[in-house]
Amino acid sequence: MTTKYLVYTGLMTAIIAVLGFVPAIPLPIMPVPIVLQNIGIFLAAILLGRKYGTLSVIILLMLVATGLPLLSGGRGGIGVFAGPSAGFLFMYPVVAYLIGLVRDLYFKKINFIVLLITTIVIGAILLDVVGTIIMGLITNLPISKSITLSLVFIPGDIVKAIIASLVGNVLLNHSRFQQLLK
Repeated sequence: MTTKYLVYTGLMTAIIAVLGFVPAIPLPIMPVPIVLQNIGIFLAAILLGRKYGTLSVIILLMLVATGLPLLSGGRGGIGVFAGPSAGFLFMYPVVAYLIGLVRDLYFKKINFIVLLITTIVIGAILLDVVGTIIMGLITNLPISKSITLSLVFIPGDIVKAIIASLVGNVLLNHSRFQQLLK
């Protein structure tokens, strides 16, 4: 790892952490709130790729595990990994890796549509379905009800995917940003 990518990884970790300061939107029908940190997870993968994007997410989760209140609502500590949002937290590095993998495979011909479809399928649908299934297991909800509850997150996560894909596409196709990544 070069110093440049160490800085990029730390910067992306900081951006995800700052997004945690935006207050979460609690939902009356489930214990997991709507958060903006997903945009940071998506952007880490889109901008840094599978290796460094995933690393920035893992670093954030390690900082949270040590007790730093970097998740929405000022949550932190090892206990969040056993609570209702544990499935979402454990899926964050997986989502970052998979989106980053597609980004790496299509890096030379990256465009908004590739980023958007990837981010919606992996970042919105996969994250929400698996996260709510694990939430259901932790809170003793039937899997069918958990999957139905995941539909609550989909519209907001599609908007987050559009924002991350748009920002990622503009930056990845900008000549100055491409020089920074070399």
